[in-house]
Amino acid sequence: MQIALFSDIHANLPALEACLADIDNRKPDAVYCLGDLVGYNIWPNEVINEIRSRKIPTLAGNYDFGIGRSSNDCGCAYKTDHEKTNGAQSIAFTNQVVKEDERKYLRSLPSHIRLEYQLNEEKFDFLLVHGSPRKVNEYLFADRDEKSLLRIMDQANAHFMFFGHTHKPYHRILKDENGNYRHAINIGSVGKPKDGDIRGGYVIVTLDENFSLKKPDSFKAELIRFEYDVEKAAKAVEDSPLPNEYADMLRKAY
Repeated sequence: MQIALFSDIHANLPALEACLADIDNRKPDAVYCLGDLVGYNIWPNEVINEIRSRKIPTLAGNYDFGIGRSSNDCGCAYKTDHEKTNGAQSIAFTNQVVKEDERKYLRSLPSHIRLEYQLNEEKFDFLLVHGSPRKVNEYLFADRDEKSLLRIMDQANAHFMFFGHTHKPYHRILKDENGNYRHAINIGSVGKPKDGDIRGGYVIVTLDENFSLKKPDSFKAELIRFEYDVEKAAKAVEDSPLPNEYADMLRKAY
C-alpha cells in the first residue's frame, strides 16, 4: 500500500498543480494534506478549491486556523520585527482575498487524522498532524532530542507520525523501550520550501506486505521533490501587495 502526504502549500497554486500531477502519475492508494493551504501568495481560494474538488482529507494548519477565523494572528513564530511586519502584510492580504465559503471550509478542518492499521497480526497507528500532536504551531525540527521526540509520539500513541510546518523534510527512525521502531516524518513543503532546494516536496510511504514494527526496513518513506514554475509564483508575489521578500524566498528556498 502506498500513501501520499503533502503540506504547506501556502497559496502557491503552480506548486500545488505540479505536486498533484506528480502524485497522479504515481497512483498512490490514498492522499492526505497536512494543512497550511493559505498565506504568502495570491491564490488561497484557488488552492482551497483544488483540494476540495479532489476531496482530499485535509488538516488545519496554523495559518488555516487563523484565517478561518478572520484573525490577524496566524500562529507563526516570527523571530524579528522585520519578519513580523512582513507577516502582518501577508495575513492582512490573505484575510482580504479569502472568500466566505472558503473561510468556512478552513474553520471546519480537523486538527489531526489518526489511521489505525492491523497488518500481520500487529496493530499500529499513523498520526497526521500539522506541527505536533501537542500544538498546531509547534516546530519539530530534525535535531529534536530523541527522548523528547519519542515521548511526544508515545503520549500521542503514534507509531508513525507525519507532520509539516517547518518546511524542512526528514525521516527519523527511533527505537522505543519495547524494541519497536517508530518513524517521525516531516513531509516538507509543497509551496514554500526552506531547505535550500527550490523544488516543491511531499512524501510517499510504502507498507511492505511483510511489515513489522520490529523491522525498520519493512516501511519506506520516499521524500519526493518536483519541479514547478517558481518564477510564475515569485512574480505573482511581486505583482501583489505582499512583501517582495517572499518572492526571493521562493527563488532561494529559505
